[in-house]
Amino acid sequence: MSTELFNLEGKVALVTGATHGLGMAMAMGLGKAGATVVINGHSSQEKVDAALKEYRDAGITAHGYLFNVTDENQVADAVAQIESEVGPIDVLVNNAGIIRRTPMLEMELAEWENVIKTDLTGVFVMTKPVVASMIKRGGGKVINICSMMSELGRSSVGAYAAAKGGLKMLTRNMATEWAKHNVQVNGIGPGYFATSQTAPIRVDGNPMNEFIISRTPAGRWGDPEDLQGATVFLSSKASDFVTGQIVYVDGGILATIGRPANES
Repeated sequence: MSTELFNLEGKVALVTGATHGLGMAMAMGLGKAGATVVINGHSSQEKVDAALKEYRDAGITAHGYLFNVTDENQVADAVAQIESEVGPIDVLVNNAGIIRRTPMLEMELAEWENVIKTDLTGVFVMTKPVVASMIKRGGGKVINICSMMSELGRSSVGAYAAAKGGLKMLTRNMATEWAKHNVQVNGIGPGYFATSQTAPIRVDGNPMNEFIISRTPAGRWGDPEDLQGATVFLSSKASDFVTGQIVYVDGGILATIGRPANES
């Protein structure tokens, strides 16, 4: 099989929330495969600029835009600006999201609505103008970043699980509506990954660290680069007949009830 199937040279890939963490890892992977990367940030222009330096230091052609994925007017303006200044968006990775760890009986409605708005409604808002342009040009790729919480419940993340479960079904409905236009829509569900956010618990003796390692068949945390293969595949010609699927990159944790810590 030719590696040309996975070549993204000449493609423009927009990855939301890609100033750090897993979003940056996926965007780096797309850039390594030849894509021109466009990143979105929300908190500050300084953070976008700092991230752009990391991409460019890695030899990746990257552009950055500051806008809120939940604001319909900002999104429409940003998409038009990107397509004018960089080029038509061939790949959209809806990665921007938040999580709030609050038991549901203690969660205020405003907090619930903020998570749903960002993690679910934001994908709807972001995808509409991008896909409208893709359809006019004859096709494109959309990847929605789901979660293991698209399949499982867990204490204190009710709003996040509701949003990510909804995102799984939104992904499938988008795929159903747009397949006839040669737009493939799929999802990626990351497992537990080694990031700056998880660093405080990834230490020997921490119960959560031991729990994750013992319950993941691969026996380790994911490396952010582990997401790059699935991202490139779902962005490339290699996945032209794949749509409506969620690829869980989780070291096997969803495939099993887990293994006891003392099991070889």
